[in-house]
Amino acid sequence: MTLKTFNVQEEIYQKFSKFCKSRGISMSKQVELFMESQMEPEKDIKGSYHKKLNKIREGKYHKFNTVAQLRSMIENE
Repeated sequence: MTLKTFNVQEEIYQKFSKFCKSRGISMSKQVELFMESQMEPEKDIKGSYHKKLNKIREGKYHKFNTVAQLRSMIENE
């Protein structure tokens, strides 16, 4: 283990300290886990998910800003 120093806003530090203490967890371990998670390669997503996502992206959707506009669109179809 190595002791390192980071500059952190006091308010953020205090809030995180209270958060960790209230849950009985180590602040330094949480920072370490965060660092590790940032360095992990992104996981590949399944092909079936890609297909579903593309279907959603390519969907024919109507834009409306109010409920009245939506009702009008539904009635005119």
